[in-house]
Amino acid sequence: MSPSPFISQWAERIARERGRSLRALDVAMGNGRNAMVLARAGFLTCGVDISLDAVRAARTAALAEGVRIDGWCADLARYPLPRGRFDLVVVCRYLQRDLFPALRDAVVPGGIVLYETFTTRQRELGRPPTSPDHLLEPGELRERFDGFDSLFYEEVAAPDAVARIAARSRS
Repeated sequence: MSPSPFISQWAERIARERGRSLRALDVAMGNGRNAMVLARAGFLTCGVDISLDAVRAARTAALAEGVRIDGWCADLARYPLPRGRFDLVVVCRYLQRDLFPALRDAVVPGGIVLYETFTTRQRELGRPPTSPDHLLEPGELRERFDGFDSLFYEEVAAPDAVARIAARSRS
């Protein structure tokens, strides 16, 4: 699977505007498709995933390309994210509702969260995910980052039904 165009565009923009060597976290990174984007853009990149095989694959792919991704294998339902550590936190196509407070706390003051995942309208397309546990309600993503400055927000119905936000923590 290719990196998210939304994540790619915003990561490159943030790197240009704020400089390199910023700390970034890719949550539920899978094989590292978005973590690679972050590392290529110059972020000091860490990725977390519950799958050890996925973490290993991401690190191997990064080494082959000459960039670095630090990997952490963890079940985020059991192990907390570090607080106030990252300039950028990325979540793509993953929803764990009880993780929102930790995501908000993981960014430094002025840090940015990029989040993109499926909405309930995905059911209309007749393909997964279809479980309410994995689908955002209309407007839910914006509400989850109330108190952050919304730099960008949209909900689209095609080609996949997703919500996207770029939100900055207030200093």
